[in-house]
Amino acid sequence: MPEAFQRLFHRDDFAAVQSLNVQAALGLMIQPERSQFSLLVRHFLERFFNHETASSTGDGKTRMVQIACAAGLPGLAVAVYLWPAYHPFPGWPPGRTAAGPPPYWAQVNHHFFFVMYSFVVMGLATLFEWDLFFPDLLDVFVLGPLPIAPARVCLARVAAIGILIAGFLFDANFLAPLILPLATDSPDLAGLESGHLTAVVVAGLFAAGLVLALEGTLLALLGERFFRRISLLLQGAAVAGFLVLLLLSPVLSGVTPAFLQSGHLLARWFPPFWFLGAYQQRLAAPFGAPMWNALARRGELATLFVWTVALLSYPLAHIRRVVALVAGTSSKSGRSRIFPPLRPLLHATAIRSPLQRAVFHFIGQTILRVPRYRIYLVLYGGAGLSLVVATILRFTVLSGRLRAGMSADGVRVAIGIIAFWVVAGLRGAFVSPGNQLGGWIFHTIHGKPPIFEDAIDELRAATRWAFLCSVFVTFAAIGIFQLMAPPELRTVSSVIAQSVVGAGLCLLLTDGFFLNVTTIPFTGEAAPDQENLAFIVLWYVTLFPFVTTLSLGCELLLERGGVRVGVAFTIILLVHFWLLKRQHAVVRLYCSQPSLEEGEEEFPTKLGLRY
Repeated sequence: MPEAFQRLFHRDDFAAVQSLNVQAALGLMIQPERSQFSLLVRHFLERFFNHETASSTGDGKTRMVQIACAAGLPGLAVAVYLWPAYHPFPGWPPGRTAAGPPPYWAQVNHHFFFVMYSFVVMGLATLFEWDLFFPDLLDVFVLGPLPIAPARVCLARVAAIGILIAGFLFDANFLAPLILPLATDSPDLAGLESGHLTAVVVAGLFAAGLVLALEGTLLALLGERFFRRISLLLQGAAVAGFLVLLLLSPVLSGVTPAFLQSGHLLARWFPPFWFLGAYQQRLAAPFGAPMWNALARRGELATLFVWTVALLSYPLAHIRRVVALVAGTSSKSGRSRIFPPLRPLLHATAIRSPLQRAVFHFIGQTILRVPRYRIYLVLYGGAGLSLVVATILRFTVLSGRLRAGMSADGVRVAIGIIAFWVVAGLRGAFVSPGNQLGGWIFHTIHGKPPIFEDAIDELRAATRWAFLCSVFVTFAAIGIFQLMAPPELRTVSSVIAQSVVGAGLCLLLTDGFFLNVTTIPFTGEAAPDQENLAFIVLWYVTLFPFVTTLSLGCELLLERGGVRVGVAFTIILLVHFWLLKRQHAVVRLYCSQPSLEEGEEEFPTKLGLRY
């Protein structure tokens, strides 16, 4: 058997026990000889999956495989649901009176979804791996002393990035082309397949290349120190921008025909339209061929440009990152200049005991220092911001001009969206076991588990930190909305209603999300049985619509004023004290459990049994 063919089936972790007769019958196994470059590529690919940012429990590869599988499903689902649109039944879809395929511009909107989805998914996937594309301290300390040429390390990392992007691009888009020919019955099957594949591939490559070029250029020009200052904000804004495009794609589909035919400047420089032009260029378009050709040409040149910039800037950015890691950056005091004036007020009101102050300030000094916590804040913040923008914005095309407006009900719903995603993001970061170095002092002083009074003090500081942060963000958003909102939302009653609903949701969501949390933030250990990702998504999908609907209904009700505001306060306080009582019961049960020795099974304790 050729050696190259054996490599396809050889596993490095093969450790099955076989008898001598079985081993003799296998014959001579030629061990594959991998070059230094291939070993480096495999190492960097492994680091992309099993990294502290992706997972602190060693299951990063599993999570990434789950995400990769989920990424290919929306395209498949949409392709399947297009079948009724191209094969109408009598009276369905609603509004269809003629048999046959949908009108031309309706088909363009269908194609536009696949282009937009590939563009957004590849941008988000690249942003998620943002911190892993360049070396970190572990790479420098481990690979630096080895006899490996720096250029080879850089090239191996570039190759690993290329493999990662190509693999995710294939995974996110390979299912839809299998179903589209059956769903649409296109008379030009070759044009449909070639147009679809070309458009989604180029759109995905442009989005990934844009993120890489942006990161590489900023790091090469600004250096590590200044790049770190803007990295988190830039990453969050980019996540929000991509998600906004995906959430607004139904709205954009409605204005796409008039917008493109108007010849507006924004239509010519909106990247997804470039790749939509590449899609339509390979189909028999009844009209608009010069427009599609121009858009497709612009998309090809833009993709070539961003990848040229990414490849040219990467070596310099790589060198500057390595030099910064070896030489170190001048560190300044991590104390904030904004919050120290508020510290005496907090100590006198919200965090009065020394233990509460210790946990409260421990959270503030930790949450932005660990990459895993930062990526939680970026993802949750970006998702929340994108939902807010998609909720409040309304687009129309009048006389060939795109006009944007704000929805009053959208602003009301946005209050609940902001409170929900801020509290959810903080809860996800607090319970993450990404950093175990900071919890030893609490365990040493108070034991594990601590006594009930100490545990309540510790958890009270965490919930108050999350509540104050969510209230600050929510009220800041209310102030911003007042500068742009419609006149009906600028009245005193409307502002009071938004404030009461915002504060009440922040309080109750904090109580609800932290109801079963029994550990100090950032000090919990990984659970032996990981939560199922599908159940986590189901929980959010179930709770989020309820919160947004409650936000809208309560604000409309409280805007009438009167005793309704007092009733709302009473209900919020009653639910709050009930949730506090439930939390005390959970913490009391946790503190009554005997501490486990190292390596001891936790299963009997989870059942509530005693030794």
